[in-house]
Amino acid sequence: MLTPATIERVVAGALEEDAPWGDATSEALIPVDASARAELVAREPGVFSGGEVFAAAFRITDPRTSVELIVADGEPFAAGDVLAVVSGPARSVLTAERVGLNFAQRMSGIATITARYVAEVAHTGARIADTRKTTPGLRAFERHAVRSGGGRNHRNSLSDAVMAKDNHLAVLTQGGLSVTDALRAAIDALPHTTHVEVEVDRLDQIEAVLAARIGTIMLDNFSLDDLRAGVAQVGGRAQVEASGGVSLETVRAIAETGVDIISVGALTHSARALDLGLDIRVDARGA
Repeated sequence: MLTPATIERVVAGALEEDAPWGDATSEALIPVDASARAELVAREPGVFSGGEVFAAAFRITDPRTSVELIVADGEPFAAGDVLAVVSGPARSVLTAERVGLNFAQRMSGIATITARYVAEVAHTGARIADTRKTTPGLRAFERHAVRSGGGRNHRNSLSDAVMAKDNHLAVLTQGGLSVTDALRAAIDALPHTTHVEVEVDRLDQIEAVLAARIGTIMLDNFSLDDLRAGVAQVGGRAQVEASGGVSLETVRAIAETGVDIISVGALTHSARALDLGLDIRVDARGA
């Protein structure tokens, strides 16, 4: 999803937002012929993401600016590590600094927390996935960061798959059809390549949903005992996704119930921006 065109569009918009009429401070204080070298330095350990986005902030601001990425997306780093080096006209480096940092800090924060969730479920067979609970306009960036941390992406948008939740089922069955018949009628009208997932919140709903031959069943806010019972009841007839009540403290126990996927909204909606800094050295005039 994180294509060059998407990076260009979003980063250019962020730069326009941050300096709509130029950078008044840099233009007033920094000599036009000054150059600068800056290092992107980690103030705390984490997992890096957003290198190309960081670089784009400087390139779009001024094509004369170069960015050398020292650490690749998905690589862990320690406090004090240099993650990238920026060189170019000092005014341009200073103008792009905040936007570049904002993206790198946000994306690295998401990658770092995702990596912690992935580590918690190691050797269980469960996959950690994100949700659509992303910052509007930044979904491609945030979901790329989830992958940098070793997580998986759920459906990208409402257009990508059929995912029936309780409200959908309430409307679907209001004409008197059973859940099974209503789902079957809908599935029969879909292309054979369209994946169908259905959410349930009680064990007694599982059989009616599975009878419609869906691909994934989501067990929403189930207790651990009910998750184990649900996995046994499904018996391999569909993928089983667990959702709701997932935290770093609970995710291991959820994974050990035998579910295939654990979706975690907190990967994107609650991730803390990582503490990264740009340490700048301004060279002499005429450099």
